[in-house]
Amino acid sequence: MTDLRPSAEAELVERFLDAAARGDLSRVSSMLSHVPSLIHQTGTGGWTALMFGARNGHYDVVKELLTRGCDGSSVNASFQTAYDIAKFWGHGHVSKLLGPTDTPKENYFGRETLDRLGLRRTDEEWLDAKRTAAETVFLLFSKLSPMVVGPSREQEAGRTDLQLCRLGHEAVKWLLQKPSTVLVFLGVEKRDPSSQTADEAPWEPPAWFAVGTDEDAAKLLEGGGGGGGGGGERRFFPRSGHKDLLRLSEDEAGVVAQARSVLAWHSRYSFCSTCGGATRPEEAGYKRRCVNAGCPSRQGVHNTCYPRVDPVVIMLVIHPDGDQCLLGRKKMFPSGMFSCLAGFVEPGETLEAAVRRETREESGVTVDLVQYVSCQPWPMPSSLMIGCVAVAVTTDIKVDKNEIEEARWFSRQQVMDSLLRGSHQVLMVPPSQTIAHQLIKHWIGMSANL
Repeated sequence: MTDLRPSAEAELVERFLDAAARGDLSRVSSMLSHVPSLIHQTGTGGWTALMFGARNGHYDVVKELLTRGCDGSSVNASFQTAYDIAKFWGHGHVSKLLGPTDTPKENYFGRETLDRLGLRRTDEEWLDAKRTAAETVFLLFSKLSPMVVGPSREQEAGRTDLQLCRLGHEAVKWLLQKPSTVLVFLGVEKRDPSSQTADEAPWEPPAWFAVGTDEDAAKLLEGGGGGGGGGGERRFFPRSGHKDLLRLSEDEAGVVAQARSVLAWHSRYSFCSTCGGATRPEEAGYKRRCVNAGCPSRQGVHNTCYPRVDPVVIMLVIHPDGDQCLLGRKKMFPSGMFSCLAGFVEPGETLEAAVRRETREESGVTVDLVQYVSCQPWPMPSSLMIGCVAVAVTTDIKVDKNEIEEARWFSRQQVMDSLLRGSHQVLMVPPSQTIAHQLIKHWIGMSANL
């Protein structure tokens, strides 16, 4: 590699970035051949050659840089990737090359890796066959905590390679015989039809079930709950281990969101809310029927018989100047952490009205324009977080201490520093698995210097 004096290096970096911005493929390739480290160098505002090529729609330059190992996930000082820049400027051919596709990225807990096959939930013959099939996967939950496989607590030291323990029928059949056990059909594994060759036998996708029990975790680990799930130590998350759920892969988090939410509903609706009688599971775990034949809930449509989802609005409130956002904190938050305001949607209330009411109640700030961004299932126990941004029309803060401990306006720079470095002198944002983090990141990209 060529040695460069500091001043000479700065000049070379400037010429390299200029070549990428102009689309000079031959110059870019030649310079990288002599000084490969140029590919990671940045200019004003943290812009890389890949970003400059994306900004001006230079497909061949972007392709060359990617081929040579340029990191497409790098962000500039305004927290944009090269993909963000290409998409903003309408260079579709470049944004497709950079990925991701224009399909919105799911929030954590939102990925659908199983086909739920809702129409099969009343097909008892088909379900019986799936329950005993050799390839069927059972996920075991003890008091709503999933059994996982991974490094022991003494070994993990921040590692995130926890996996759901995938059990077979033999390992759980003793539990399935107990009346108190709840079995929920989650779906079957998805497969891309294009991946199957013409001479390949038809593929029967494995079914997945969630098994919910109140049996002691130690008994499940020592007894019939073992066998399967790969290497590593088997254990259950502690009852307060909600943070542990954020350590699963995106695929497995989506499965847990479905399974845990339905199992939590079963744990709270053992008795009929209409007559007080006992209820029993039906439709593969997606309905509970009152055993009292004369109960009104057995006539017509009664949504108390089906799993409930609680809608919650979570909103990032933007200052009228567009360069600040409103964040609040609860006493239970770690020191320095602030997050988006949030609250439950009330009956007969629109999402926009809920955003305006909750913002006013918690912070005293009035908002006008409300825009939906994305949503996130949150299985603690069964909420749907509906993410919005809202524009404030007043700025004075008057916190309801019964709701939150504190609320502040934070500048764009403070937020960017926290996102890029993981912390700031006065601000720590929620982890990336939360929709609050994604709303904050969305705001940073809304009007940055592209």
